[in-house]
Amino acid sequence: MSRILVGVKRVVDYAVKVRVNPEKTGVVTQGVKHSMNPFDEIAVEEAVKMKEKKLASEVIAVSIGPSQSQEVIRTALAMGADRGIHVEVSGKEYDLLQPIHVSKILAKLALEEKADLVILGKQAIDDDCNQTAQMTAAVLDWPQGTFCNKIEKTDAGLTITREIDGGLETIKTKVPAVLSADLRLNTPRYATLPNIMKAKKKPLKKVGASDLGVDTNPRIDIISVEDPPVRQAGAIVPDVDALVSKLKEGGHC
Repeated sequence: MSRILVGVKRVVDYAVKVRVNPEKTGVVTQGVKHSMNPFDEIAVEEAVKMKEKKLASEVIAVSIGPSQSQEVIRTALAMGADRGIHVEVSGKEYDLLQPIHVSKILAKLALEEKADLVILGKQAIDDDCNQTAQMTAAVLDWPQGTFCNKIEKTDAGLTITREIDGGLETIKTKVPAVLSADLRLNTPRYATLPNIMKAKKKPLKKVGASDLGVDTNPRIDIISVEDPPVRQAGAIVPDVDALVSKLKEGGHC
């Protein structure tokens, strides 16, 4: 493998309590702390580790979004990525950007950059779609390894241990391929101050989705975004018969 493309998304920080905006069109993002999607941090760490093991010669960090997305690219560069690509999509267009659009952009960049491997987080913590890696593999017609718990290089390609509902599954795949990182793949490193300073000098290219020939017209309309219903207070019942009666009244049995 010579080149790895890693997707990094700017999301509302995991520690922030998310609030629905007054227009009910989405969540409040103004004045709210943002950071790199945690699963994407794991993807960057794995790509950098591969480079350190001489399994790759270059790691490219890609982010799609408004100008602020360059912040997470710089974080990836500070973690060890070599250069960044920012695909600028903003405003209403970004609000309605879907995994199908992102996958087409990533696929186009993977071909243009002659990437041997695309590594993404298994999902973003803002929309929880868990679709982008799978769709990117489909657009490229490349093999895919999702929910990666362990990645090993072999002469024939890659041996991947995947997390599944029943435990772990081991598969073998050839490269080029698309992988998605699960939680236990690794522990991302912290960017040190010297590396943060070095990251400011690393190349970061900016392009538009239209420059890549990708149509980002929305396929959906957001009708309304609502807060989850408030949980009702519990009740104490005197015995099992009263419990069964209450459950029946609530239509639970």
